[in-house]
Amino acid sequence: MFIVGYVAAIFIGVSLGLIGGGGSILTVPVLVYLFRVDAVLATAYSLFIVGSTSVIGSFSYFKKGLVNIKTAIVFGIPSIVSVFLTRAYVVPAIPNELFQVGSFVLTKSILLMLLFALLMIFASYSMIKKVKSTEVIEGVKQEFNYPLILVEGVVVGVLTGLVGAGGGFLIIPALVVLSKLPMKEAIGTSLVIIAAKSLIGFLGEGDVRKMDWIFLGTLTLFAVIGIFIGVSISKKVDGNKLKPAFGWFVLVMGVYILFKETLFK
Repeated sequence: MFIVGYVAAIFIGVSLGLIGGGGSILTVPVLVYLFRVDAVLATAYSLFIVGSTSVIGSFSYFKKGLVNIKTAIVFGIPSIVSVFLTRAYVVPAIPNELFQVGSFVLTKSILLMLLFALLMIFASYSMIKKVKSTEVIEGVKQEFNYPLILVEGVVVGVLTGLVGAGGGFLIIPALVVLSKLPMKEAIGTSLVIIAAKSLIGFLGEGDVRKMDWIFLGTLTLFAVIGIFIGVSISKKVDGNKLKPAFGWFVLVMGVYILFKETLFK
């Protein structure tokens, strides 16, 4: 299972490099079901892995001039603040056992996995549906819908803090619609936002010295290798054509987690 887990870590990176997102949605299930990491700790590990791989992935977009710094700041600040506060105060405040119905006990770990499953199902829809062309005409002045960007940033930050996923499937459409960015620039800017908020959110953890850094570093290394593979493949294959198939896979995984955490506990 460990071998399968490391192969899956490479796949996470490939997804990020190839379609600009989605890979982080697999990180927590890989940690929980293949490496047997507790769900709460897995969300923390996921923040580090997703943040680190996104930093690497954003370099190529920087070189091509496909990162909008102003947008990253406007969208990123509320997201970064909310993810840090969520990890530092909200997650620790959730009781280990919330309630019991018959023989089923809803624990903090199960709650986070159920939230994650619902997020996966929602994410799969955005990957499967066909998106119309949203390229911005050159010369058009960029306009910000600040109230909506603020709300979207906070929502994405809270979700990232709770379940450890980068939220690229939420950020990219928001940048295209609310900030009027071309798709490729939205992907590059999204990776920068994900990197910043994930790593800062990770710093909101308690004592990070107690974590298994050898394991975490190794898994991150495999994901980074995957990103380079994904970027290389993206030069030959259109990632958007693969996104629907990946979306169906994420949907199946989300439904599986829902059933596993409720009916088969």
